[in-house]
Amino acid sequence: MPKDVREEASSEAMIIATGLTKKYGDFVAVDEVNFTVTRGEAFGLLGPNGAGKSTTMKMIAATSLRTGGNLVILGKDPNKQGPEIRAHLGVVPQQDNLDRELKVWENLMVYGRYFGLSRKFLKGKIEELLEFAQLGEKRNSKTEELSGGMKRRLTIARGLVNEPEILLLDEPTTGLDPQARHILWDRLFRLKEQGVTLVITTHYMDEAEQLCDRLIVMDKGKIMAEGAPAELIKRYSSKEVLEVRFGSDNNASVSEKLKGIGERLEVLPDRILIYAESGEKCLEQIVKLGLEPVTSLVRRSSLEDVFLRLTGRTLVE
Repeated sequence: MPKDVREEASSEAMIIATGLTKKYGDFVAVDEVNFTVTRGEAFGLLGPNGAGKSTTMKMIAATSLRTGGNLVILGKDPNKQGPEIRAHLGVVPQQDNLDRELKVWENLMVYGRYFGLSRKFLKGKIEELLEFAQLGEKRNSKTEELSGGMKRRLTIARGLVNEPEILLLDEPTTGLDPQARHILWDRLFRLKEQGVTLVITTHYMDEAEQLCDRLIVMDKGKIMAEGAPAELIKRYSSKEVLEVRFGSDNNASVSEKLKGIGERLEVLPDRILIYAESGEKCLEQIVKLGLEPVTSLVRRSSLEDVFLRLTGRTLVE
């Protein structure tokens, strides 16, 4: 594909939300949010429980009607053209809802038939998807016999049966071990390379950093920040973070002596976080004060630091 054509394709808006609002009675779940997702982009929705990200995903999936603002998906209005939009979407739900009694290939066949796809088309498509999901050797196994990682890969493969332009993934790696997560990341990278637009919700900040070109952080139905992961880290955090522990009973009192060290200081029950350009220099300053932390760790600032600064550390049930 010529460069200019690629650039034109990559700038094409697949999803446009303007003042998007969803209310349940007097409760505002999504409060006038604005964002645009372009073709071939991996776009993330981050937020604590109750932030409004799942509700936003349902509106994008054309399974929940908005109550205010505008939402355009693939040039269509989901409130009026839901079935037409859903025909071009792939959905990977948070909980696998595969048919446990069917074989792997049968799950793909049955789902493809829901879309009215021919058996002739599906025969070739299923082979392609089994190879993509690394499930060729399990094609005749019942779904209940698969590992958690295999089930997630099969669920993603199922979401690709209709060759969607947009793939919606709700917490795609929840409950998986590190190896299974990385295999799944690789599959998603490949989809992105093929031009599939990904919309992802995740609680894993490292996953968002790895997969998302751009993301929004939501809290209480509003967008708190938007941008590429690296941009958000630069904007809301520091280059490095020094974590020091002086013992749970001493952290609060010691923190008073640390004021002025680094750019920002945060006292937690178990440790003190010092945000700075150089964590090592901050540690040297602490030692010069005659203070000896029980443990110390210098790490690069992460998206998790940004997330917690914007949404807080209070547990939301």
